[in-house]
Amino acid sequence: MRLLFASLLLCLCIPAVWAAETNMPKPDIGKGGQCVEDPQWMRKNHMHLLRHQRDETVRKGIRDERLSLKNCIECHASSKDDSVIARNDSFCVACHRYEAVKIDCFECHSGISKSAWLQRNAK
Repeated sequence: MRLLFASLLLCLCIPAVWAAETNMPKPDIGKGGQCVEDPQWMRKNHMHLLRHQRDETVRKGIRDERLSLKNCIECHASSKDDSVIARNDSFCVACHRYEAVKIDCFECHSGISKSAWLQRNAK
């Protein structure tokens, strides 16, 4: 009886796990490459890192280019539109929509890579 119950439970759980995996967002990661931290760690903790870096920069005047939001955007902006927020599959938007989390960074900061912005605005 226990084996039958365990088998039934397993049959009910596996499809749910597969369905959850197929609904995961597939963001356009831009050029990507080696991140400042492990990708799993970044998925879980990027907001703490950004908040900490913001405090270091704004309150203490310490600028660490490696951990800057501009550096993240430069690496993860899509090659299609040079942005991390322009489309539903853009790097920041895809996961934040999936998690139903509001992105407020770009109310003040540009979501376009600095190199693309400089190209567009070069005279």
